[in-house]
Amino acid sequence: MELRRGQVAAVTGAASGIGRALAIELSRRGLHVALCDVDADGLAETAGRCEGRGTKVTWTVVDVADRDAVFSWAGEVLAEHGTVHLVVNNAGVALSATVDQMAEEDARWLIDINFWGVVHGTQAFLPHLLSAGEGHVVNISSVFGLIGIPTQSAYCAAKFAVRGFTDSLRVELDAGDTAVSCTTVHPGGIRTNIARNARTHASAEGITGRRDEMVRDFDRAARTSPERAAQRIVQAVERDRRRLLIGPDARVFEVVARLPAAVGQRVLAVGARRR
Repeated sequence: MELRRGQVAAVTGAASGIGRALAIELSRRGLHVALCDVDADGLAETAGRCEGRGTKVTWTVVDVADRDAVFSWAGEVLAEHGTVHLVVNNAGVALSATVDQMAEEDARWLIDINFWGVVHGTQAFLPHLLSAGEGHVVNISSVFGLIGIPTQSAYCAAKFAVRGFTDSLRVELDAGDTAVSCTTVHPGGIRTNIARNARTHASAEGITGRRDEMVRDFDRAARTSPERAAQRIVQAVERDRRRLLIGPDARVFEVVARLPAAVGQRVLAVGARRR
């Protein structure tokens, strides 16, 4: 879909990271933007960075895990902007815990946001895109939606689910008589705050040190800026890409995902033992 001045984009998780960079990039291109996040201060800052370009910017505090809240926000977007052309389901959180230590409440918290948040955003806006006959849905998965990673079972489960959900949606749209389409995005290491805001196993000893170690590891691996990721996502929409890998590390993950399971998983296990 060609992105044109005057179109409307709705972006979740817009208070920081990829969501903020996308909001700024889209407004720079002349699109009106409707933004949501649970972080009111960060959201207001993003909105401020988008303003002054002759486009309309609206923002609402929304927890994407709350289906009613997301549908209510979608109604507000239609009322305030009159239409919507692009929907980006980007909001996400992180959790670090081995399967035997992971608390059920933490796993549900993550899946409610990372998976159900995507479902809620897609279902809230899709009917409006279909009725308009044009539009695009972007759902953010991860390279962890390609292979299973130690201490990331809940995160991987949610991101695998996003991939399957969006792939199924794409086939449904391909089979229908519509110009509405969708893209699954698999970012590698992007320089965002997701690791700093992650939950860790609360009863583990040395939780502060463990979190600091996770942040250091993430920062070393995060080679792609949110701004570059936003540019790649915009290009993927305009080229109607089915799947987008972002970053050189994403290519490595894709190669590992194509290996026989016995090979790829043993490689990961060796790395985990060395740590």
